[in-house]
Amino acid sequence: MSFWTRRKAIDGAAGGHEGHALKKTLSWPHLVALGVGAIVGTGIYTLTGVGAGLAGPGVILSFLIAGAVCACAALCYAELSTMIPASGSAYTYSYVAMGEPVAWVIGWSLILEYTLVCAAVAVGWSAHAQGLFKMIGTPDFLLAGPHAGGIINLPAVIISMAVAGLLALGTRESATVNMVLVVIKIAALAVFVALCLPAFDASHFTPFMPKGFAATPGPDGVKVGVMAAASLIFFAFYGFDAVSTAAEETKDPKRDLTIGIVGSMAACTAIYMIVAAVSIGASRTEVFSASEAPLVFILETLKHPKLAGLVALAAVIALPTVILAFMYGQSRIFFVMARDGLLPRALSRVNAKTGTPVLMTLLTGVLAAVLSGLLPLKEIAELANAGTLAAFIAVGASVIVLRLREPQRPRVFSTPAWPVVASGAILGCLYLFASLPAKTQHYFFYAQLIGLAIYFLYGVRRSVLAKGSSSAK
Repeated sequence: MSFWTRRKAIDGAAGGHEGHALKKTLSWPHLVALGVGAIVGTGIYTLTGVGAGLAGPGVILSFLIAGAVCACAALCYAELSTMIPASGSAYTYSYVAMGEPVAWVIGWSLILEYTLVCAAVAVGWSAHAQGLFKMIGTPDFLLAGPHAGGIINLPAVIISMAVAGLLALGTRESATVNMVLVVIKIAALAVFVALCLPAFDASHFTPFMPKGFAATPGPDGVKVGVMAAASLIFFAFYGFDAVSTAAEETKDPKRDLTIGIVGSMAACTAIYMIVAAVSIGASRTEVFSASEAPLVFILETLKHPKLAGLVALAAVIALPTVILAFMYGQSRIFFVMARDGLLPRALSRVNAKTGTPVLMTLLTGVLAAVLSGLLPLKEIAELANAGTLAAFIAVGASVIVLRLREPQRPRVFSTPAWPVVASGAILGCLYLFASLPAKTQHYFFYAQLIGLAIYFLYGVRRSVLAKGSSSAK
């Protein structure tokens, strides 16, 4: 069949084979913790300040807009992940709904997203861990990349490889560690809120949108405004999609995936709105927006140096949960694409002892380590957003296509008002993409051209469906 018409059957989407199947070891508490661990991280600990610098107090509205778009996407993910309980997330859903070429583009976008998120969070972690590395005598040129006058961001490299090593040991083991670290992270945010409330000053919210609503170029050419901040802060919300990559390793995917995706998204939206509000109430945005660790900075200005140190320590301990969640997702995307033949099949081999794709996990760690060691946080986060927006658009489109093509198929979780919600996810993501810096948009399209070249040179002829897999429709 023509590669344009190749698509997977829903019932055969998992496509496991001997030596290429993942162990079922996870339940819904692991998935909720995976989602919260992925969502609550650099976005709230670090990007709150960057977003506030772009939008002023209106950054709260930026959080709300980005959260609303992600909520639409999360509901679409919940429907598709329970109907197609296979690893691969948006890549697999696109393969079923829209065919192989679209699936490749989305899979490549997810590779871009997850690798860059791991790198961005590693850079954010490094900003909080600088003090510890200086205490042991690490020279400054090993604490920053070339953009900041150093040679390499060594702490970011170390944490990237450490998390990859943990994931290679086993899924359940790393998920259990993740649950413990998530509790520490949420506790630190609770302490932050409790300390900021007594210093809350409503006058800090005036003027509310000093740089306007739409994303418009500022004096230095950088886009500012509520929507510019939303297109960046969007980075702070996604992560629930990493839950869907765990479908094949979930004991009861039809129940647990819905709880994991919707539950983690709802919990994190509430956490973000509260933390953003008390941050602005306790300190003016033009003050804390200049800090790479804004929450720690705010506590220091409120004369809580010891507790600020504890929050920074909690971030150092717990931010790796974000790297863990996205590196987990990245390795599974690589794994499924290799199992489908679009990448070398050898990369999908699962270790018999740990039940994990060790080679792909370590490769993901190396890629994240290189990027985090050399690039700045803001540019990494914006480019990661572009990949995620593409994936979310595909998920919304997949819901619409499958609703129209197979309306009678049973759906464990049905997206409420699906035409509105799925369309909202697509249109919202398109608007956020348009609000990204032009340079980021160009880099994204360049990356896609590279990806398409790989597909037409390798995957189009070697995919499982190209060889007549019985799962083709």
